[in-house]
Amino acid sequence: MIGSLLYLTASRPDIMFSVFLCARFQVDPKESHLTAVKRIFRYLLGTQSLGIWYPRHNTSFEIIGFADSDFAGCKVDRKSISGTCQFIGQSLVS
Repeated sequence: MIGSLLYLTASRPDIMFSVFLCARFQVDPKESHLTAVKRIFRYLLGTQSLGIWYPRHNTSFEIIGFADSDFAGCKVDRKSISGTCQFIGQSLVS
């Protein structure tokens, strides 16, 4: 089930955090993790019209990327944090 959800995160970035969090526990899953995965599937069933859509007649099909990073910004463990997002036209890709 997690593999199917991981595949869907390519077109449904709204479930990415929840799916990756559930995937962490695949070594020793509990009943609560199965409940969470079923809840994600119910959410997908209720929101089938959401996702990344690419318009057919998009005049602007340029690739735009944004990045942000913080060097050792966490005061507790001094870990660095970074993030990126890429758009094709007006659609978020990753």
